[in-house]
Amino acid sequence: MKTKFRTLALAALVTLTFAVSGIAADTIKLGVAGPHSGDLASYGIPTVRAAEFAIAEINAAGGVLGKQVELLVEDDVCKAEIATNVAAKLVADGADVVLGHICSGATKPALGIYKDAGIVTMSPSATNPGLTQSGDYPNFFRTIASDDMQAMLGVNFTVKTLGAKRVAVIHDKGDYGKGYAEFAKMFLERTDGVEVVLFEGVTPGAVDYSAIVQKIKGEKADAVIFGGYHPEASKIVTQMRKKKMDTFFISDDGVKDNTFIKVAGEFAEGVYASGPQDVSYLDLYKKVEKLHKDKYGEDPGAFYKEGYAATMALLNAIEKAGSTDYDAVTKALRTEFVETPVGKISFDEKGDAIGVGFSMYKVTNGKYVEQK
Repeated sequence: MKTKFRTLALAALVTLTFAVSGIAADTIKLGVAGPHSGDLASYGIPTVRAAEFAIAEINAAGGVLGKQVELLVEDDVCKAEIATNVAAKLVADGADVVLGHICSGATKPALGIYKDAGIVTMSPSATNPGLTQSGDYPNFFRTIASDDMQAMLGVNFTVKTLGAKRVAVIHDKGDYGKGYAEFAKMFLERTDGVEVVLFEGVTPGAVDYSAIVQKIKGEKADAVIFGGYHPEASKIVTQMRKKKMDTFFISDDGVKDNTFIKVAGEFAEGVYASGPQDVSYLDLYKKVEKLHKDKYGEDPGAFYKEGYAATMALLNAIEKAGSTDYDAVTKALRTEFVETPVGKISFDEKGDAIGVGFSMYKVTNGKYVEQK
């Protein structure tokens, strides 16, 4: 009797599973994960908006494979422990593909969950090289270049353009910031006539960074290369300038955000930060930028165009593959080029975008200006 009951119960569960799958199959579900609240929300919200704009146009044109695209938006606050919960929820909610995460430190722990579920994931901003180069996450792609390329650009600019000889390298101890800083240190140490006078991590969220600022001053550094995000960078720069230090400050795309300028105010002037190359001349970029300005009355924030590009790339791959099958979608991503706001892109075997790169920017009169 118990065996018969279990058989009937299993049959009912299978029937229910097929019913739920049938409902889920009525739409293509795109998960969007990133920080939508907290200090780093300015990095995540633009990607949500980008996905909303892209999907509205795609759905108006008939959707993907004749189905409407549905957004599943989850906030990970750029924290690893929350990112794993977000990933598990998106898997449980039936996400076919995922756009995100935003921070490298939150992306890494989530990727294994998506990998086990056979879900392709694409980030517009997670630049840690190991995410693609380790080979551990064949399900991961990104529409931005990696930190080793970014760090090399930062070092070359610091040494060749700014002429720095004594360089302090500091970071926020996170996967992203520390990874960038370690590459910068390595490239600096390979450069003749240049000395790394300080390599140290700082504690994120601290109110006072006077100790590290004093060390930088004591080492007579010509330049500081910082790996991390705008909350820490703005405080460090502010304290440096209040001490009348004219040391060059060079950072990464975690600082190339208007929020850094707003927080640091006058002390942001002259700061350098690398970021995705300027593609404002592209017609498609002009179009998607206008969508944002018309609706929100302001310029798009960081990673908006990369988020839009990732949405287009993921949904184009599903369309070309003719299904949401993992193998078919990953094959399409690696073999099909797609026109996006960051240019015409495809992806290599590791998952890195072909056709994207970084430029250096300088805060001039309250705005980041690309350095030619």
